[in-house]
Amino acid sequence: MDWDIVIGIETHVQLRTNTKQFSGAPTKYGSEPNSQACLVSMAYPGVLPVLNKESVNSAIRFGLAIDAEIASKSIFARKNYFYPDLPKGYQISQFELPIVGRGKLSINIGDDSKDIRILRAHLEEDAGKSSHGIIDGKSGIDLNRAGTPLLEIVTEPDMSSAEEAVIYAKKLHNLVQWIGICDGNMQEGSFRCDVNVSVKKKGSSVLGTRREIKNLNSFRFIKQAVDYEVNWQIDRLEDGGKIEQATILFNPESGETRSMRSKEEANDYRYFPDPDLLPLIVTEEDIATIKKLMPELPEEMKTRFEKDLGLSTYDSEGITSSRDVTQYFLKLVDLGVNSKLAANWVLGNLFSQLNDKGIDILDSPIPPEQLCALIKRIEDDTISNNAAKKVFEILWENTGKEVDLIIDELGLKQISNSNEIDGIVDAVLKNNLTMVEEFKSGKDKAFNALVGQVMKASKGKANPAQASSILKAKLSK
Repeated sequence: MDWDIVIGIETHVQLRTNTKQFSGAPTKYGSEPNSQACLVSMAYPGVLPVLNKESVNSAIRFGLAIDAEIASKSIFARKNYFYPDLPKGYQISQFELPIVGRGKLSINIGDDSKDIRILRAHLEEDAGKSSHGIIDGKSGIDLNRAGTPLLEIVTEPDMSSAEEAVIYAKKLHNLVQWIGICDGNMQEGSFRCDVNVSVKKKGSSVLGTRREIKNLNSFRFIKQAVDYEVNWQIDRLEDGGKIEQATILFNPESGETRSMRSKEEANDYRYFPDPDLLPLIVTEEDIATIKKLMPELPEEMKTRFEKDLGLSTYDSEGITSSRDVTQYFLKLVDLGVNSKLAANWVLGNLFSQLNDKGIDILDSPIPPEQLCALIKRIEDDTISNNAAKKVFEILWENTGKEVDLIIDELGLKQISNSNEIDGIVDAVLKNNLTMVEEFKSGKDKAFNALVGQVMKASKGKANPAQASSILKAKLSK
C-alpha cells in the first residue's frame, strides 16, 4: 500500500457501581423506562451533584493497571451541548485536569509486542437514551442511563490497522473486567468505542484528516467499520478529493459508514469548571490503599504461568484472555491436573464447544471438577486422547454424568497390559509382511502404518506409546 493508516480509540467504560456518578439513583440495566431517573438525573432546579467515591476508586484502579500518572488534583467541568436526552444541557466531565494521565497498554501482534500509549482517562457521566418508533411519529426519552458513571479512556493514534484496533479493544475489554470496574457487556453499552481513523502518504510525517466512527459496540463492527473507512478515505484521496473532519456512524447491515456531522457543524463545548463540585483530591495514602486490593494483573499472571507452570506464550496468553477463563484453569490446577494438559483442554476442546455454542465459560455444562476427572484418566493411561474426546462430547450433552461411568459404558479403557499388546503386535507383523519389508528397506512411513494397524486390531484400545515401543523393539530384531 502507498498509504499509512493511523488509528486512535476513545473508549467509554460504564463503571460497575450501584449508584450513579452524582446521585444515589440506582444503575440497574433493563429497568422500566425512567424508573431510575432521580431529580438529579432530570436536572430539577436547585439539585446539587454529589460525587460517587467508588467511581473515583475505579479510575485509580485503572490508572494503576496501566502504570499511569494519577493526578493528585483533578477538576470536573461542564461540557455544554444540547441533546434531548441531556436534561441539564451539559455533561459533567473532566477536561484539562483528568484523574488519570499518561500510561500504556501492551498488545501482542503475532510474535511482536507493541505499546499503545494511553493519553488520559477521565471520569464523566453518561447521557440518557432516545427511543424512536415506539409511537408513530414520536421519540421517547429514557433517563435511566443518565448519570451512569463513565471512565473515558483515550489513546494516542498508535494503531495502524483494523486488526491492531481490535486487539487493543479486546485487551482493554479484558483488563477493565479483570480489575472489576466494568461488567464488559457490549450489547448493553457498558463498553463502547469511538474510533478515529485517518490515512497519510507512506512515510509522511503529516497526519491526514481524521474521521471519528461513533459508538461501536462489538469487535466485529470495529474491524468492519475501520476497514470500510480506510478504503473509503484512500479511494477519495486517490480520486483527487479531500477528507473533511467529521463524526460518522457505522451501519452493520450495509457495512458502510455515513457522515453524522461535519467539522463545521461540530459543537463548541465551552468547557468551564463545574461550580457545584470541588476539585477532586487523591492522596498517596488513597493510592496505596487501593494498590493493596489490586488483583494480580493479566500480564503478571501470564509471565508467572510461563515461568512456574511451563506454559507456552501462546497458551498463557489464551488462559489469561479473561478472568473467568483463568479462574477455570486455576481450579483444574488446584485439583491436581497437569497444567499443560489443563491448558490444552481448556483452549482446545472446551473453547471449541463454547465458541460453537456462543456461550461464556461460566455457562459451560462441564464444570472444572468433571474436566479434571477426565484429564486424570488420560494421565493414568486409563483412556487415550481420542477416547477422551468421545467422553468429552457425552459430558457436554449429559451434564453431571460421571466420567468413569461413561468410560465403562463405552468400553473405552486402554489396553496397557504388555503381554496383551505384545500378542496384538505379533499378529499385525505376521499379517502385514509387505509393510514390514518396506520399513526394513528404509521407508519410515511404513512404521506409522503398522502402528495404525495395531490400533485398528485393538479397536483403538492399545496404549499408543506402549504399542509403538513394542513394535519398534520387534522390528529392530
